[in-house]
Amino acid sequence: MLHPTIDIVILNYNTLEVVKECLPQVIDNTNHPGAKIVFADNNSTDGSANWVEQTYGGQIEIIRLPKNNGYAGGYNEALEGRSADYFVLLNSDATPKTPDWLKPLVFLLENNPKIAAAQPKILDYKNTDKFEYAGGSGGFIDYLGFPFCKGRIFGNVEFDKSQYNQSTPIFWASGAAMFIRRTCWQKAGGLDVSFFAHMEEIDLCWRLKNLGHEIYSCPESVVYHIGGATLSNQNPRKTFLNFRNGLLMMHKNLPDSIREKRIFQRKLLDGLAGIHFLIQGKINHTFQIIRAHLEFNKLKKNLLTTPTAPLLVEHHGVLPQSLVWGYFFRNKKTWLSWYNK
Repeated sequence: MLHPTIDIVILNYNTLEVVKECLPQVIDNTNHPGAKIVFADNNSTDGSANWVEQTYGGQIEIIRLPKNNGYAGGYNEALEGRSADYFVLLNSDATPKTPDWLKPLVFLLENNPKIAAAQPKILDYKNTDKFEYAGGSGGFIDYLGFPFCKGRIFGNVEFDKSQYNQSTPIFWASGAAMFIRRTCWQKAGGLDVSFFAHMEEIDLCWRLKNLGHEIYSCPESVVYHIGGATLSNQNPRKTFLNFRNGLLMMHKNLPDSIREKRIFQRKLLDGLAGIHFLIQGKINHTFQIIRAHLEFNKLKKNLLTTPTAPLLVEHHGVLPQSLVWGYFFRNKKTWLSWYNK
């Protein structure tokens, strides 16, 4: 039996130092039959594409994109026309450290055709006994569209004590290390370029679920992630993208029957977040939330919606309660505090 083909596509924008750190480890630990490494550069200005070409030009494929189209647009362009059975979307600051990291991912999807995408367990590169913020051991969402993970809720990141080592259905797979069927990627139309960056992978997974597919965690595979290489959590630009894009994905994927109600509820909580930033003295972050809402109101007019989409709570990986209320007022700061009954 032939092995499925896999394109591991690393999208880069001005992350030369982490590329020097992580890319050699990706190359050294990728010996799975049928796997190919592709380095796609989003028109960096720091010389990272030149360094990769000079150092690994004979070992991996290099794509130079003509301009920076963000995470969403960059991946859409890099994956256009590719024919591998599976794609791996791997951040430039993420890397496996064992050569068999692809094997459990391949096994999982090859044996369950309903699964469109999966993610490895994602641990902190610099503190390897902790989960990493970007994905933990699989992504979830509450009924108001707030994302969280096994291993991370808001700013509370847990230590990995093997408490989330079972492969299970989840709501979203992290874009830091996403394993996805090419046919499902194409069926869903790839990532939504209006997001530019942040939460576009959650939107993609939500669309795949609305199409009848499943998303899974695969903690037998482990990837280590530095995080914040392109845009740190403290950057107001990230606040803007996260708040705007959260509203965009709700508008696109919720059914007509509840869309406006849920978005109104979400906006109220966003307002509380803005007050919280204001109390902390982070005035620019409060301004970015206001800006995000204004931008959402402009963009939503041109977004395609799914009027008869399934109710959000019908999908695996959805918390039918308020994550914000439970986290801040009931001290429920871990996945097990919600689900270990």
